[in-house]
Amino acid sequence: MNQLRISAISYLNTAPLMWDFEQGSLPARNTFDVSYTIPSLCAASLRDGSADIGIIPAAAYTSIPDLAILSGVAIASRRAVRSILLVSKVPLEKIQTVALDTSSMTSVALLKILFAKWWGGERTFTAMAPDIEQMLKANDAGLVIGDPALQIDRSQYLTYDLAEEWIRFTGKPFVFAFWAIRQAALNHAPRDLDLPTVFQESRNHGLLPNSLDVIAREWASRLALSREEVKSYLTENIHYSLDPDCLDGMRRFYELARECGALPSAPPLSFLDAAKAVVI
Repeated sequence: MNQLRISAISYLNTAPLMWDFEQGSLPARNTFDVSYTIPSLCAASLRDGSADIGIIPAAAYTSIPDLAILSGVAIASRRAVRSILLVSKVPLEKIQTVALDTSSMTSVALLKILFAKWWGGERTFTAMAPDIEQMLKANDAGLVIGDPALQIDRSQYLTYDLAEEWIRFTGKPFVFAFWAIRQAALNHAPRDLDLPTVFQESRNHGLLPNSLDVIAREWASRLALSREEVKSYLTENIHYSLDPDCLDGMRRFYELARECGALPSAPPLSFLDAAKAVVI
């Protein structure tokens, strides 16, 4: 039996989602082969068929055909997210040039929506590696996502939290990523494997207090953060459920991204249910 290949993101915010795959007891341990990368390359792995399941940026759903979303799990935010930042040398209205984190897809589209719809004015965008000092040498501002954003010394710069700005203008949560599977891969999955439940239970187990203690102990030293900062980020800033409010926010994101030319039109949302049926 071929293993289902999972492409996951190597950021702190995915650690609770991966709990059962790394430390728990899965019902089908030998069913999965897990690899880690950055969000944009995770999407590329699904696009080129080198992965079957991925925690893909929401933006990638618009450009990868024949995906089914594994229901119930997301990386989203209902408040300031702390890890998606526009970092600037000058006030927002004076920003002319912006460096864009090459790790990102969804956050780039979100930033372009914010400028086009609410912040106003044309800006020049340049893709760069997420090194804020290098970004700001050649630009007024830089978009930084994930763990590098958590490590920004916000006392040294003007910073704008993109999730907080989105919520302020729309009143809706923002969904950054979710699990999706290539529908062709379903032909190779065991018939008795309930994929949505496997991924939901891994999330649930990763958010238990004892699990969060383990994650905080491991990641605090890695990111030079306190354990309390790690746990507050995972429990207060990240929302891990793809619930109806998040789906409303995601549909609004796709609508505005299309209007701004930041993304192509998104296909209808297709979900994988427990019976491995694709539900539109």
